[in-house]
Amino acid sequence: MTGRTRNRLRPEARPLPAAAAHVDAVLARLDARLDWLVALSPLDGDALWRAFDAGGRRHEPPLRYLDLDDDLAALRGELAALPLAEIDVPALRSLLTEKQQELARMIDLVEQRDQPGFVDASVALFGAVEPELLALAERILDHVPDGDPLVADAGIDEMRCAVEAEIAWYRAQAPDFHIDVVIDTDINSMLMVSHGTFYIDGNIRLPRARIDPLIQHEIGTHVVTRHNGRRQALRQLEVGLAGYDPMQEGLGVLSEFLAGYLPGERLRVLAARVVAAAMAAEGQRLPAIFACLHEAHGLPTDDAFDVAVRARRGGGLTKDAVYLRGLRDLLVYLEAGGEFDALFLGKFALPHLEQLDTLLDEGWIVPPDLLPRYAAAEDFHDRLEVCRRTSVDHLFQTHRPMEQTA
Repeated sequence: MTGRTRNRLRPEARPLPAAAAHVDAVLARLDARLDWLVALSPLDGDALWRAFDAGGRRHEPPLRYLDLDDDLAALRGELAALPLAEIDVPALRSLLTEKQQELARMIDLVEQRDQPGFVDASVALFGAVEPELLALAERILDHVPDGDPLVADAGIDEMRCAVEAEIAWYRAQAPDFHIDVVIDTDINSMLMVSHGTFYIDGNIRLPRARIDPLIQHEIGTHVVTRHNGRRQALRQLEVGLAGYDPMQEGLGVLSEFLAGYLPGERLRVLAARVVAAAMAAEGQRLPAIFACLHEAHGLPTDDAFDVAVRARRGGGLTKDAVYLRGLRDLLVYLEAGGEFDALFLGKFALPHLEQLDTLLDEGWIVPPDLLPRYAAAEDFHDRLEVCRRTSVDHLFQTHRPMEQTA
C-alpha cells in the first residue's frame, strides 16, 4: 500500500457479495442517521462559561443539547434484523458484525444522555481510562513544558481562506474530493468533522501558527480517510469500522506534528482530557474537574473549562481518552516499522490492519487514493522517522515553524 496517487490510474475495488453489500449499505445508512457527536455537543459554550464564572466556579450549569428526533427503537430493530449469517466471506462478516454491535452501543449512549446509565454506556463504547494511560497523562502534565508564547491572532476569515485553499489542493489531486463546510457560532468546538461535514466555530480565535496543523488534523486525516473509504466497496471504511476513533484521533494529532507544529500545550490538553474523562467517569462534576486542571495542573482557564465540559457531556463521556491512547498506540506501530500509507485506507482501528490486508489481497479493497498534503513536503520522511523513534510524552515541538514567526 505505497506510492502517491497523483496522475495515476485508480484501481477499482471488487464488488462485495450481495449479502455483504446489503448489510454494509444498511449499516452505513443507520450510521449516518445516528450522529451521536452532534447529539452530545453542548450548545452555546460562551454562555456556559459566563454562568460557571458568575457562580464562583462552584456550580455546574445545565448543559443544553439539540433535541433527539430519531426513533432509536426503530434503529435498534433494523440493526437486529440484519442477515449477517448469510455473509460467506469470514473477514467481511466479522467486520460487519463488529459494526452492528457498535451501532447498538451508540444507540445506548444517545438514549442514556443525562441518565444514570450514561457512563456505563460510554465505557462500553469507548472503554474506560486504563491506569497506564492515566499515568502517562499525569506524567505529561507534570513534565511537558509550554512552548513559544502563542497569541490568538487569527479569526474566522483566515481560517475560511486556509480551508478553501486546502480543499482546492485536494480537488486538484482528485476532482471528486468533497466536503461540506458549515460555519456555526453555536458549537462547542473550534473545529469538528462529523459525518463528512466540517464545522467551524464562527467566533474562532486561534494562533496563526496552529491553523495549518489543525487543518491537517481535520481535513488531512478525517476527510481524507473518508474520501479514501468512499472508494472502497466496503462502505464502512468511509463511515468508520468499529472502534476506529482512537486511530483516527491519534492520527489526527500525529498529523499536527508531521505538519510542523504540535506544541507542548496541545499535548498537555490531550493529557488533561484523559484525566478529565477519568474524573467524569468516577462521578466528579464540572467544578472539581475544572479545579484539578486549572489549579493543580496549570491549564489556562479556557482550556481547563473546555476540557471539563467535554468530559461532562451527556453525564460523563470517556471518549476524550482516545486521543492520547490512539497517539500512543500509533507510535508503537510506527516504531515497529508499520507502514504510514496503510493508515489512510479509510476509517478503521489498528487491530483491523491484518484483516484489511487480507481483503486487499483478495481485491475487496484498494490502496488509498489520497494521502494528506503534508506527506508531499520535502522533509516529510525525516519527520516521520522522528516519530518512529519518539515516545508519546516527547512528541511535541517547542518552537513555531520559522515561517510562522514573522
